[in-house]
Amino acid sequence: MGEQRVMEWDGVTLRSSLKPRFAQARDRLADAARDGDWAAVDDVLTERPEWVNCPRLEGRSGYTPLHQAAWHGAGTATVEGLLAHGALRTLRTGDGERATDIAARRGHHRLAQLLRPVVRHPVPPAEIPLLQEHLHRLIRHRAALEGGADLATRHALRLPEVEALTELAHPVCWFPVPGMYGGFRITLDGRELIVDSWIRIIGGSERTDRVTPAGVRLQEGEPLL
Repeated sequence: MGEQRVMEWDGVTLRSSLKPRFAQARDRLADAARDGDWAAVDDVLTERPEWVNCPRLEGRSGYTPLHQAAWHGAGTATVEGLLAHGALRTLRTGDGERATDIAARRGHHRLAQLLRPVVRHPVPPAEIPLLQEHLHRLIRHRAALEGGADLATRHALRLPEVEALTELAHPVCWFPVPGMYGGFRITLDGRELIVDSWIRIIGGSERTDRVTPAGVRLQEGEPLL
């Protein structure tokens, strides 16, 4: 059996965090999805599949290509293509809508069923925000800079959402952090998260933490302050 696919969570939201050619490609993806140009969307995602769950750079709506497909009432083959690229059904817009909610509101009922999230690794709903709060605190701690700032805040990163892990067949994601030269491998393990992190330019920076609804426990490495 081959190695299982690990989803990459691309959290970049600022144009300044990307080289110009990548920012232009992200703009092409967002424009194509907005315009319902699914051939152009597929062209970009074939090169950069990790962008399938990215909203527009510095945008407000939070619409990913899947949300746009739901809004347009795109064909089933188009939606299935986005799902094959790794589009997440659980992601919500800035207004809190999932793709299935948008499809239903727009009267595209044939898509609403296809877009309804399938939760493969259930976590009690009350525990998801607790896990996410502690995960985000851990990320900011590990990405800290001198003077109290951190790279996640400096780059206005969209941090990983725990609910997204519940729908993945292999509930693992990789979250790179610009300027950290490393990042976080986050694994949903039952009702907890195992978080491996490292900074490649600092020897011995590797550590593993376990995130529970109650907080963060160090597994290996230096303790969390």
